[in-house]
Amino acid sequence: MGSETDSAAVPPPDRKVLREAALAHLARFATTRQGLEQVLLRRIARWERSALKAGAEQEDVRTAAAALRPVVEAVAEEMIRLGAVDDAAFAQARARRLVRSGRSGRAVQAHLAARGVEADVRDAALQEVVEGFSPAEVELSSALVLARKRRLGPFAGVPSLRPPRVAPQEEEGGYGLSPEAVEERRAMGILARAGFGRDVAQRVLEMDPAEAQEWMERLRAES
Repeated sequence: MGSETDSAAVPPPDRKVLREAALAHLARFATTRQGLEQVLLRRIARWERSALKAGAEQEDVRTAAAALRPVVEAVAEEMIRLGAVDDAAFAQARARRLVRSGRSGRAVQAHLAARGVEADVRDAALQEVVEGFSPAEVELSSALVLARKRRLGPFAGVPSLRPPRVAPQEEEGGYGLSPEAVEERRAMGILARAGFGRDVAQRVLEMDPAEAQEWMERLRAES
């Protein structure tokens, strides 16, 4: 009985509590303004559930939670002024990491958009993702990274840790095709699903291994 009374008496998080929660999160993770606001809103949602479970009136809880939304925005604004939240810096760092892991420009755009990064900031991040590389060269390099991971095209001769996956030709609509043609179709599908255009995929798959290695070395040199 006493436990329920104590829980019901716990006030909603105020600006000080939300500011401390923001600083604690930012000490561990880089994020965007939208990302930080979502963290704080989840903090408020946890309080809402606790208050309702403790017997607080639903209308009172909803009113208190709604009143905290402007506080969340104010805390986020303060973190931006302090330099702890910087959408542009986040986008640049995340785009660089994603490109070097084999993600296409389309996939990087989607990833950043989901985190609330504005379109112009996303575009600028992709323009600057690899110093000295044009956007087309960045896309090609990223596709080569994925090809190396999946042992496609110029990297097909590198031993893979995965067991070979051979699908029946009839099921793939490839009845009568040579094994090479079936493999090329599979490789094109992998690159297409990752967001790479057909022209980029075709160039990657037809690239000489020595040239592909030169691109990989260039990418590492610019990292």
